[in-house]
Amino acid sequence: MTIDLAYSGQVQELVERTRAFVREVVLPVEDEYRGDITAAGGDAMRVRLQTAAKEAGVFAPHAPVEYGGHGLGMSDRAPVFEEAGYSLFGPIALNIAAPDEGNVHMLTHIADPDQKSRFLEPLARGAVRSAFAMTEPAPGAGSDPSALRTRAHRVDGGWRITGHKHFITGADGADFFIVMARTSGEPGLRGGATMFLASADSPGLRVGRHIGTLDRSMVGGHCEVFFDDMFVPDDSVLGAVDRGFEYAQVRLGPARMTHVMRWLGAARRGHDIAVERVVRREAFGARLGDLGMAQKMIADNEIDIAATRALLVRACWELDRGETAANATSIAKTFAAEAIFRIVDRSIQLCGGLGVSDDLPLARLSREVRPFRVYDGPSEVHRWAIAKRAVGAAKRAAARRPAVVGE
Repeated sequence: MTIDLAYSGQVQELVERTRAFVREVVLPVEDEYRGDITAAGGDAMRVRLQTAAKEAGVFAPHAPVEYGGHGLGMSDRAPVFEEAGYSLFGPIALNIAAPDEGNVHMLTHIADPDQKSRFLEPLARGAVRSAFAMTEPAPGAGSDPSALRTRAHRVDGGWRITGHKHFITGADGADFFIVMARTSGEPGLRGGATMFLASADSPGLRVGRHIGTLDRSMVGGHCEVFFDDMFVPDDSVLGAVDRGFEYAQVRLGPARMTHVMRWLGAARRGHDIAVERVVRREAFGARLGDLGMAQKMIADNEIDIAATRALLVRACWELDRGETAANATSIAKTFAAEAIFRIVDRSIQLCGGLGVSDDLPLARLSREVRPFRVYDGPSEVHRWAIAKRAVGAAKRAAARRPAVVGE
């Protein structure tokens, strides 16, 4: 059976319009402010770029059509998001930056009609921003979400939430938060978590300091957030009580893949810059692009780009089929996070001194993509999970086989 990897004409047209919009409108802004969204004006720049994206017809490719989006599935998002990611500000312009893009995806699948009206619609249309509050300082939830310590206690008419979160992307200026809190059980247990929707002006919710990180392109920074006996009504529960960890998987697998899409675009930009440089630069009596060591780095970049796309296509295919795609997304995320960094790093090397300077964008691209090996699960945790599944499958297969003398 032949597998058709072609995209529809509608998707291809959106890819081309996105490519043109990002290169003509967004890249000049990124270059002017050297990839620092705060220096560019933060939310004010976000609104400006998103207005331009709406006018260009490329806004919100992932969001439901009824909220002004294009309604693309995971597979069709891949080439569009990659073109958006060619600029660090491209995802902001199209309203597909983290965490809003992942929150739109999750709310679309889990929120009830009233919650969609109150939270999803303004978020999808770019009227507000949001944050996803799960990560906590040690010994709380991080790579191991079961360590969750933030607590929600039932009271008359709702819940009281107390806890301390950190590295909450987009928290400064977010209109609302999706808060993961423990409603039963103790830290270390895999069940007992619930998601709550909380407006940013809820009494008891406080955004603390910005935690300085390598990256500079995410609106609202990465912040500490405190919940001091914050009250939320019963209708703020997202989904069902005690099923928060299950619902998190609705968001996390797809969000990992959209990170791959966006940062693959950034890596491609670095590669394009390096190739353009080596075909013009002459040294040692030849163009750098004709020298063996330079050609090896170019070839390795091409291989990493192609392999990342292939793993991404497989994972998105599984997600579009309604599968959890846990193994496929872990494999794609782990490989991509490392390959994308390799691509940018080789591109820097190919450009020599210019590569580490502000005269080219390569240094800031390196700064932005390096955290991907930590964000959305460190590579080591994904490798552990991949190996655990493989060993578990082998044990189950062995248990089904007849015993053999000598084994």
